[in-house]
Amino acid sequence: MMLDMSKNSLSGSNNLNFLDLFAGCGGLSEGFIRAGFSPVAHIEMDQAASNSLKTRMCYHWLKEHNKLRLYYDYLNKKISRKDLYSSVPPDVIDSVINEEISEDTLNNMFNTIDKKLNQQKLFLIIGGPPCQAYSLIGRSCEKENMLNDKRNYLYKYYAEFLKHYEPEHFVFENVTGLLSAKDPDGNRHLDNMLQLFKNIGYECTPYILNAKEYGVPQNRRRVIILGNRENSKKLDLNIPKDPCKCTINELFKDLPKINAGCNASKYEKNTNKILLNLKIREKQVPLTFQMARPNTKQDLAIYKLAVEKWEQKESRLNYNDIPSSLQTHKNRSAFTDRFKVVAGNLTYSHTVVAHVAKDGHYYIHPDIKQNRSLTPREVARIQTFPDDFYFEGIKDEVCRTAAYKQIGNAVPVILAEKIAQYIKGSLIG
Repeated sequence: MMLDMSKNSLSGSNNLNFLDLFAGCGGLSEGFIRAGFSPVAHIEMDQAASNSLKTRMCYHWLKEHNKLRLYYDYLNKKISRKDLYSSVPPDVIDSVINEEISEDTLNNMFNTIDKKLNQQKLFLIIGGPPCQAYSLIGRSCEKENMLNDKRNYLYKYYAEFLKHYEPEHFVFENVTGLLSAKDPDGNRHLDNMLQLFKNIGYECTPYILNAKEYGVPQNRRRVIILGNRENSKKLDLNIPKDPCKCTINELFKDLPKINAGCNASKYEKNTNKILLNLKIREKQVPLTFQMARPNTKQDLAIYKLAVEKWEQKESRLNYNDIPSSLQTHKNRSAFTDRFKVVAGNLTYSHTVVAHVAKDGHYYIHPDIKQNRSLTPREVARIQTFPDDFYFEGIKDEVCRTAAYKQIGNAVPVILAEKIAQYIKGSLIG
């Protein structure tokens, strides 16, 4: 059984179904579902992220069948994850394939997805391999500059899915480091990708999109490769720009004020137009993941200095300007902006990355009275995840670290939605 998120049948094309590869927790998928596309399956090797996908697929099925009360019961901890999963048909849960894509798993994955398609044509493939091997930071931190990292070549498995299903289009997402990353022979991985995709029948165009120009409160530049199969309608991604107009302070306005190491489960204020327009919050949604990590006195003293400097001069704290009694890092020449405030008066944050799971020094809350780093829910809002999106751990318990990692790795939902809407509109137009 396929989740029927779309009742649309476009002239000259199949229903708007899609397969999500390297799906993460589902930020890209969520945007496409919002736009009326229907997921056939998601493939993700990380167990916690796969659990998040399963929970989100439960949400969509329950919403479609007017049974969201069960989902809210789960968020309120009135029922277990097992109870939630048993409340939907097994195929909803089984649509999330928690395996690594490899030579050993490809055929089984094809068989599983073929059964779910039930002879229906696959219209679209979306997703992007893990980006660490292409990222500038990842390369700078690895002695061989990621040259021999196997993740450099995961796009070849993406191509295997394109060959097997021959979808009309595909959307491939990755970091801008892809533009300069090279193989051991000095060839750009991007050029290798484009040539491989061309060889199997796809005309491809790479785009650089900055999320802040498309309704997301975050400065996040990404490479999006749009592939069109030969003889299919040629689509582009010349999406009209529509910058986010709300400030970070407005984005957080209804969330309860907490200090480091504390958490809260009730909103401080009612929802407002801004949050409704961003599709962040609805009135009945329980609050989850408003939990701040604990910090040392030393970190909190530095956080306070960082916020004070931004409030007074709108400038960032340089590590070398910190009193020597608070300095513990020997490296004083690189990463001197390692303590960074998410400015409350701006309409966008700096880029959210998975490192937020390790510490919050780069994501300090703008309210000096709270004196802490951002909670998973606040980071999720910057990524435009709705408040009803629940981030799972491996076990049936709240896991703050797993949530941070999934959120940092995700595609902002509103950016994904804008891409999907534009593709859909181009097909109809």
